[in-house]
Amino acid sequence: MNTFTAEDTLIIVGIVIAYIIFTTWLTFRIRSKNSGDFMEGSRAMPAFIVGILLMSEYIGAKSTIGTAQAAFESGIAASWSVLGAAIGFPLFGLILVKRVYSTGKITISGAIAEKYGNSTKNIISVIMIYALLLVNVGNYVSGAAAISTVLQVNLPVAAFITAIVSTFYFAFGGMKGVAWVTMLHSALKYIGLLVILGFALSKTGGFSPMIEKMPEFYWTWDGNIGISTIIAWLIGTIGSIFCTQFVIQAISSTRDVKSAKRSTWVAFFFCLPIAFAIAIIGVAAKYLHPEINSLYAMPVFLQDMNPWMAGLVTTSLVASIFVSVSTVALAIASLVVKDFYVPMRNPTPEQEFKATRWISLFIGFLPLIFVLLVPEVLKLSFFTRAIRLSITVVAIIAFYAPFFKSARGANCALLGACVVTSVWYLLGDPFGINNMYIALLTPALIMGIDRLIPNKAEYKAPGHVKNIGV
Repeated sequence: MNTFTAEDTLIIVGIVIAYIIFTTWLTFRIRSKNSGDFMEGSRAMPAFIVGILLMSEYIGAKSTIGTAQAAFESGIAASWSVLGAAIGFPLFGLILVKRVYSTGKITISGAIAEKYGNSTKNIISVIMIYALLLVNVGNYVSGAAAISTVLQVNLPVAAFITAIVSTFYFAFGGMKGVAWVTMLHSALKYIGLLVILGFALSKTGGFSPMIEKMPEFYWTWDGNIGISTIIAWLIGTIGSIFCTQFVIQAISSTRDVKSAKRSTWVAFFFCLPIAFAIAIIGVAAKYLHPEINSLYAMPVFLQDMNPWMAGLVTTSLVASIFVSVSTVALAIASLVVKDFYVPMRNPTPEQEFKATRWISLFIGFLPLIFVLLVPEVLKLSFFTRAIRLSITVVAIIAFYAPFFKSARGANCALLGACVVTSVWYLLGDPFGINNMYIALLTPALIMGIDRLIPNKAEYKAPGHVKNIGV
């Protein structure tokens, strides 16, 4: 493995800085100028653009670095972590898009509140904010791994660089700015991943040497991961798509329901091939550099490239980082503003827009506190999906099971699932039961039990239902 000279590093850094300056200027030019632009792009986004946004939400820094890390350790079966998104987006289009879009809400909490009320909305918002903050912790770790490899700086410094640039993008750009700049980021990210794949295969001499010399499990459909974990990944990824705030926000920015549904198929076609590419890169890293920390399975190839190619690929990884952090942070800001700040302060549109910017700055830097506490990015990623899956279970029940009318049951299910799933994850998934299954079953079980317990608070008078919460 080579090391870059000072001149090589200067070339790479120059390319990255030039790209950052250009996209910063572009973000400023097309920045959001009011709350409508910031939150939902004024419902004028084309389906193709929204599809790219959806794809980028699930194939960002966390998924690329994390999936390559998992493939390094467990084989090409790690691709299931991204294939779940390819499967999940069309299902989301078929099952929930029309129902969510027709509510006119841009938050999943607001959509579910149509049935269960404000107490449920606030609980969902808090749980979603908790999950998405952890998502961005993983994004910062993944991004810092790529940046630190090339710039030869430590992980906290690299994470701080990530925070500064990404926060500018979403705090000023909003949905409108993030959407258009994401097109450029995504194109570059796609090109960069394909360049790494081609370079990795050229270094290994193709697939044959790897297949001959590596353990067999590296090339099986379930690898060293196991069917139970793969099913949990699929359930978690598909389930989290159904309720992730930025996904809801993105499909709400389209012109109509048909455009929203088309965008899910655009996401499908972009997710499918890249899932295999990322996994192959991770396996190739194991073949060529078995001694490295698995977190660097993707960035390790940069140091074997010439500085101009490394500059292009580094910039593509940086673009991936900025997309991931920006979209997630934008979703968190939307939840905080729409579900808490606006109801509490009843601001004017100008006050709301100004407060959104300040809140966004805080959200952008908050994950830095936890960057050094996350050793395995993909495990954290799927834990956050498990938390969101529990919200999806309640959402499906809300939309498709009208006889479950108890806000008490919904609230207890959400809180119970969040606490139990978190404890299960921290305990290391006892008895080999993945926390994803806990997140799937707990809310349904609690709501089922609640239905068996009389709930006098639900009834204002015989035959008149009143959902007033816990």
